[in-house]
Amino acid sequence: MGVKGLYSFVTNACPGGCTVVNLKEVAEDHRSRYPASAPVLVVDAMSCLRQWYTAESWVCGGQWCEYLSNLDGFINAFTAAGIKLVFYFDGLVEEKKRDEWVKRRLKNNKEIARIFQFIKTNKQQPGRGMFFIPSGLATFTRFGLKALGQETICSLQEADYEVASYALHNNCMGILGEDTDYLIYDTAPYFSINKLSLDRLDTVMFSRQNLCRKLGLHLTELPLFACILGTDTIPEKAMERFRNQCVASYCAKSQGSDKRANVILAVASYISTIPRSYDSLIALAEMLPLGSDKSLLCKGIQSYLLPGQQSPWLPCGFSYHSAASFKQDMPLCLDQEIFQIAKEQLVRAESRMVYNVLCHGELDCSNTLEDEHDTELPGQALIYRLARQHIYSVLLESVKDTSGPCPVIKEWFVYAGNSLQQPDLVQPKQLPGGTPSLRSLWFSRGLEAEKQRRWTFLACFQLQDIAEELQPLETPVGVVCSLLLYLMLQVDTLSLEDLNAFIAQTLCLEGKSAVQLADLQLAQVDSRGVQLGSLFIRGLSVMISANSACGFPFRMDDLMPWRVFDGKLFQEKYQQVHRGCPLHELLEGNESWLAKFQNLMSLICKACSANGRIIQSRQRLNSFMTERQERGRGSCFQNANRIQSRPYRHHNRDCLWRGPQSTDHSFESQPLGREYRPRHQPLRGQRFQLASRWPR
Repeated sequence: MGVKGLYSFVTNACPGGCTVVNLKEVAEDHRSRYPASAPVLVVDAMSCLRQWYTAESWVCGGQWCEYLSNLDGFINAFTAAGIKLVFYFDGLVEEKKRDEWVKRRLKNNKEIARIFQFIKTNKQQPGRGMFFIPSGLATFTRFGLKALGQETICSLQEADYEVASYALHNNCMGILGEDTDYLIYDTAPYFSINKLSLDRLDTVMFSRQNLCRKLGLHLTELPLFACILGTDTIPEKAMERFRNQCVASYCAKSQGSDKRANVILAVASYISTIPRSYDSLIALAEMLPLGSDKSLLCKGIQSYLLPGQQSPWLPCGFSYHSAASFKQDMPLCLDQEIFQIAKEQLVRAESRMVYNVLCHGELDCSNTLEDEHDTELPGQALIYRLARQHIYSVLLESVKDTSGPCPVIKEWFVYAGNSLQQPDLVQPKQLPGGTPSLRSLWFSRGLEAEKQRRWTFLACFQLQDIAEELQPLETPVGVVCSLLLYLMLQVDTLSLEDLNAFIAQTLCLEGKSAVQLADLQLAQVDSRGVQLGSLFIRGLSVMISANSACGFPFRMDDLMPWRVFDGKLFQEKYQQVHRGCPLHELLEGNESWLAKFQNLMSLICKACSANGRIIQSRQRLNSFMTERQERGRGSCFQNANRIQSRPYRHHNRDCLWRGPQSTDHSFESQPLGREYRPRHQPLRGQRFQLASRWPR
């Protein structure tokens, strides 16, 4: 991120470029100079995620209770010092940065492949050196910070620009992040999140003034300097020939051994010798490769100019406005009120999808911890596509009524086999039974309106026919039940054991503290369990989008992973159930959980059966047994482990994922009032009736 090679130069070759400071002291100095305003630190949240996620386990789907506790500790450390935090997240990926976004996603794919290879070889999580943030971390961090009472903002354009602008115009004490672009902006001081010692609030401050002194440049020359070196918006190769010429001339007078430092100093030396004028910029643009956009350097400099600022390299009187880079691909025929609400939802970090679809007709999703070699499990992007198509229909139905067919949505989603050279064009799909208008979902009041919002939410996942069965459930449990039903109906390689593990971990999560979950130890890690954990978390993200689109039939807090999921606990339950662990032991001997388990299995299996889906048992014994243990089981299990293909069909489904399944045991449909039990494992306890309704 940021300017190519600048971080290394500032830390190693620029005296005074970075110094250790104490943020408490910086805050005190800010108070003394500006007694009328409290010290505010603007946090570039996207660059802080790796530092915030300190939980030991990171591959299993996320340690969400532990993570929320860590966020709370981070906030409290600054609150105790009298420092207010304002958190910024990326609200979209600007078109000019899409190429860089794609490059990083493809690089991440290779990193994820190495992670899965390590897990399959060693049955363990890799060390922190291969750390990859859990899927959905950015999404749920936004809601976590809001739940902890923090001001949390999603940007309407590139987040670093809005962070720099907010810090400048609100007289903030500084910016906390990890992006050398903050050295180029003329804004508040920039502090490092990577070097932060939370207990003392010591960190490193980067100095623009000392950087300029070392380079022999004026502050207004830094944007051009950055553009020539290469940024996220200007490819490094675009000015490569020019940089080589600068180096050839500079090195004739200097014999420095650091090649990258020589490049940086050579570019700075050249800039310091030319007139600061638009004509000079035009001449430099001629050095771009043939066929390049000659306005590239001009656009690059503009991107660093905050509102009210000007550059000597641009025509007199020109200033950069945020609207310049904000392209509205689809000025849809909506009511202005709907558009404004969608925009406010984005800025308040409540919904990224709604605004991007309504305004741009575009949506993206970063990498997920998925094993590209596991042919049984398709990527989450494909599994949840049908749900997204229904959500698109909810958002765009009114557009179809006024301007013809619904426009297709451009999806930039990472999954195996997708080169990301262009977006997938995805057509919205009407909900079963028809799609209500967005206006009625967002503005209508009363019991019927609430019922319509709930029905529409369930219809996005094709679960509208079991709305009455889901209604008695507590909301978080109903959310899990709905998500598992959708998954079971979309992916027929999910087994009875997988379903048992998901339900068991949700029930056993009840009452466990972040400390208890952190202390949980896993003897080994299973790669398929890792992917299932990420699949579940991505499903919660889709449910958040559906909840926003449907007018918030449920509280967002009830859809959060810290209410319903812990990756390490799921991995434990997944391994237990596939080893054939007795149900009573799986549910930790808790009679109440046994009864809830029976109730949920009854509901899910009845609904699946009604759609032609009989959930098959398929224990993966070999994955969790030592060689000696497996020899001890003898040949009596050979027949039980034979696999045959038994596809199913679900009406109204676009795709059918088929995979090997065992037909030894099944959870067949029975009336809801009767017990559900797999034939190989008796259940104890009475059917559990939940007192509160879904939603509350």
